[in-house]
This record gives sequence, C-alpha cells and structure tokens, in this order.
Amino acid sequence: MHEHANGGERHGETAASASGVDQEFLALERELTVFLRRARANQGEMAREVHPDLESSAYGLLVRLDESGGQRATDLAAYIGVGKATMSRQLRALEELGLIAREPDPADGRAWLVRLTDEGRSRVGRVREARRARYVSKLAHWDRREVAELARLLHQLNRGMEK
Repeated sequence: MHEHANGGERHGETAASASGVDQEFLALERELTVFLRRARANQGEMAREVHPDLESSAYGLLVRLDESGGQRATDLAAYIGVGKATMSRQLRALEELGLIAREPDPADGRAWLVRLTDEGRSRVGRVREARRARYVSKLAHWDRREVAELARLLHQLNRGMEK
C-alpha cells in the first residue's frame, strides 16, 4: 500500500515530473520513505526485545558489534554517523545494561575496544534470529533468487550512499 499525504492523489508526482524528475526516482523515493518508516518502527521493537530500557538507536550499534567484534568507540561513532559525545552516552547506557564491556586495545594500550558481553551477544542473537524468521515468513512466497537480488540491490544502494 502506497501512502500519499493528500489522501491518494499523486499531486507531488505531477509537479515533480514537470520539473524533469524521472518517474522511477519518484517511485524509489516513495518506496524508500515507507520502507524507512517501517524500519524505524521495527528497530524500536527489536531494541525493546533486547532490553526494555534499550534506546532504539542503540540497536544498530549492538548489531555492528555482533558482526564485527570489538571496536574502538571512535570507529563505531564514524560507522553509525554520530559524534563522540553521543557515542559515549550510548556506550555508557549499554554498559550499565550489561550488554557491552570495554577492554584495552591490544594494538594500542592507550585505546579501548568495546565488545558485546556474553549476555549482550545472547540477547542480540535471539532478536536477530527472530527477525530473520519473520523475513522468511513474510517472504515465503518469493523465489530465493528474488530475495538474493533484493539483498544485492540493497547492498549496492548502501554502498552508493556511503560515497
């Protein structure tokens, strides 16, 4: 179901088309808007499943640590796209919840690595597995090649947005 702010009329498309924007990019913008809104709502749910007091924005940080292992706070901040102060606050909250721990960086004794605790890894793993099961359920009628193609295209989009 496509959502239109003006109750279904596609006024914005007409105006945008007149200015030379291709219909494909208008459709992309519309679908990404719906997708991102749903993704934000789902991220909040997943964060609460990890821990009832977990901020929605911290879920992606936990997933990053789950996938990449220990990382410096500065590297995490750059990856997530937040400042050092925001990252410090999020890490402090995650540490208080027992989901992460800090340890000296073996490559540089002056720096610290942030890693998931066993509890954090267990909680994040359960939520990620449940999310994958939901994808399997929702996309059961898709051909696996279509799922692979969607993953490939999303990866390509994400890489293009990094530049």
